[in-house]
Amino acid sequence: MPLTPQSVEILKTISTATITTVLLKKGLRNVWLRGTKPLRPNQPRLVGPAFTLRFVPAREDLATPESWSAPISTRTAIEAMPEGCIAVVDAMGVTDAGIFGDILCARMVKRNVAALVTDGVMRDLAGVLGTGLPVWCNGAAAPPSVAGLTFVNWGEPIACGGVAVFPDDIIVVDQDGAVLIPQALLDHVLAEGPEQERMEAWIVNEVNNGAVLPGLYPMNAETKARYAASKKPG
Repeated sequence: MPLTPQSVEILKTISTATITTVLLKKGLRNVWLRGTKPLRPNQPRLVGPAFTLRFVPAREDLATPESWSAPISTRTAIEAMPEGCIAVVDAMGVTDAGIFGDILCARMVKRNVAALVTDGVMRDLAGVLGTGLPVWCNGAAAPPSVAGLTFVNWGEPIACGGVAVFPDDIIVVDQDGAVLIPQALLDHVLAEGPEQERMEAWIVNEVNNGAVLPGLYPMNAETKARYAASKKPG
């Protein structure tokens, strides 16, 4: 199903931790993108469709400064990014060449891109932070992308942080990193996620009131009955 504004608002209330739990119950264990850490503290939880970009290892005849002017380049890809998307970049976990710097990030802000997620690193760190673009990545490095990577395409399936990401999969990012929701399971997460959050908030309250964990987390039949009663009006 398409990602509607209403769906986005619901997903903003569901933590990535909760989403991984909901998807685990459906058999999906590999949805957290490794190496995707918030670049600055307290970045907001954000939601958007994935706009994918892919790098491969650097090859000396292709990974050159001249490649930045080629028809297939990170510059051209940025101009294709739709408003509200989350750019997800496969950098193969390379951490000694920065994929994007401040100028590219500034352009993404102008295009109203929601966020940038990569298993690689950024460069021009102070400038990137200055653009205000929310970034989830694996650190920073001074060398440019062509020092270690060749950009090859956008809008195709990629591997980011060990997770298969397809264009328009749903990405949710918060302080725990980036999590993918497959399009086919969006309805399920929208239905089950808020209830999982409510249940866990109730459990935390029980713990704060002195309850012991056995029988509470996970709930036994008696605890389930008390939780169900707590949801009834009055």
